[in-house]
Amino acid sequence: MTQRQRRVRDRTERGQRIVSAARELAEAEGWDAVTTRRLAALIEYSQPVLYSHFPGGKDAIMTAAALEGFAELASALAAARDSGIAGVAAAYMAFADAKPALYDAMFSLASDLPFAQDDTPDVMKDAFDGLLAVVAPVAGEGEPGILAEVFWGALHGLITLDRGHRLSPENRDERLALVVARFGARGD
Repeated sequence: MTQRQRRVRDRTERGQRIVSAARELAEAEGWDAVTTRRLAALIEYSQPVLYSHFPGGKDAIMTAAALEGFAELASALAAARDSGIAGVAAAYMAFADAKPALYDAMFSLASDLPFAQDDTPDVMKDAFDGLLAVVAPVAGEGEPGILAEVFWGALHGLITLDRGHRLSPENRDERLALVVARFGARGD
């Protein structure tokens, strides 16, 4: 390995340590607790080192974390695909439950990530395709992409309202079953 290759490897590993530390801190204390000062202390590097990796500071680090999250969500949805709409819906909900701060970075907090655009990162498209794959067969003559957006919106709405304590906790499973039944009514 050349010295240049080693520097690139070390820089990549350092960038990953920054994102991993941010994710861990966010899951433990929320994104408000994630500051470049705290991250620098956690990974034992100076703040300028963090900014050399992520010139946009905390927002850029959150974006990097969100992109990792989309890859993880895409993988979880792909693994559940054989179980149809019910399996994918359950996998989506389980992802949001297991990683609430990451889910927030992906879908709830302000972000410059382009959704549903030509320049949407492939990893985000892959995650959406996990929903589209199970909705398309039941779309009938409708537009599968639009139906997948509505399915996603229903899941996201349930997650957001549930996490905000605006829905009855005892009916959580029944609400998800209702969404699955409505979206699978034409063939799942």
